[in-house]
Amino acid sequence: MSHPTRHDVVIAGAGMVGASLAYALARSGLEVAQIEPTASAARQHVGFDERSITLSFGSARIYETLGLWSRIAAHATPIRTIQITEARRFGSARLDASELDVDALGYVVNARAFNTILNDAVSSEPKVRVYCPAKVTALQSPSDGEIGLAVSITQGDAIRTLQSPLVVGADGADSTVRKLLGIAATVHDYDQIALVANVDVENVQDGAAYERFTPHGPIAVLPNGGKRYGIVWMLDRAVGESIMALSDDAFALRLHDEFAGRLGMFSNVGQRFRYPLKLTRSAQLARTRAVLVGNAANALHPIGAQGFNLGLRDVALLAQLIVDAHRAGADIGADALLQRYSRERMADQRRTVLFTDVLARVFDAEWFAPLRPLGLLATQLFPPLRRQITRGAMGLGGRLTRLSRGLPL
Repeated sequence: MSHPTRHDVVIAGAGMVGASLAYALARSGLEVAQIEPTASAARQHVGFDERSITLSFGSARIYETLGLWSRIAAHATPIRTIQITEARRFGSARLDASELDVDALGYVVNARAFNTILNDAVSSEPKVRVYCPAKVTALQSPSDGEIGLAVSITQGDAIRTLQSPLVVGADGADSTVRKLLGIAATVHDYDQIALVANVDVENVQDGAAYERFTPHGPIAVLPNGGKRYGIVWMLDRAVGESIMALSDDAFALRLHDEFAGRLGMFSNVGQRFRYPLKLTRSAQLARTRAVLVGNAANALHPIGAQGFNLGLRDVALLAQLIVDAHRAGADIGADALLQRYSRERMADQRRTVLFTDVLARVFDAEWFAPLRPLGLLATQLFPPLRRQITRGAMGLGGRLTRLSRGLPL
């Protein structure tokens, strides 16, 4: 085995969260290693299919501060209003960017383009070294007695050892790093799927997104430019499978009926995909010289489109703490730093997990169905409540990091 290769930070996972962290740190002068088990061509099913990414206003500001937004914006469609309605019952609410004097509540970005932009940005950074395909197999104290962790990886037939004062697990809900650290995780299976497709919609308003609560689960209709919209329909597994089996024409007609014709006809249905829905929560965010971000820490139900935006807020705080320590000549993997990260992220993570979990469980419950219209009516009638909900959806709740405020690291 060769001598350890030293890096300032080792990041397990080269997905959107891991790539964003690697880019932010490398731009600030740190030597970063990324470890990704799946070759980029084979990873296309992860982020390069029909799905779109919904970026909150706060997330867009983070990428603008990092200098990436001009590239992302070319593939982004703004969400200026969100119109929420209840099928077969009264009650509706409308969230509007103009109420908070901003151009957009958030943006819908093509997943293929977004991943390509992030990967290209990381590849252009000479301070990032990507080991791919490679797998993390062990984490342990360095044999040479230096401060940090030794990360054993396999890359083909080769076995390598990387050494770093800090290891970041950004490797998804089934995180290998989390398991190697011995951190427990709770998993709740909603027994639901997210059905995802792109369609043309006849009657839409520019910049409008739609959320429709139906007896079988909520439907999000997200603008992708012109009349092209992304559909994300959360369904009980059995019902979802039956809808997946419909012909394209029958599926389009079903969408028309669920919206009671309000959006006109749906047509030109793209390929449909299904994804099982689970909530995975890590019992801890950090152990000695290791920390979890993104789905490795909290993998959420997609209702409310909060999951990736929550992970990006993890990145914004962790990058800020690491860069500050690095510039001060301090230990970037010190327990005090990781404890501060855990403490400061706790409130946002708990609040966001609770929000999505309650929506997924309670809004799906039959007993709650008659109360949903009252909640929508209250949201519409009370501007302070509506503004608070809107700010939360924009990723502007709680204490903001420098990147979230438009300030460089």
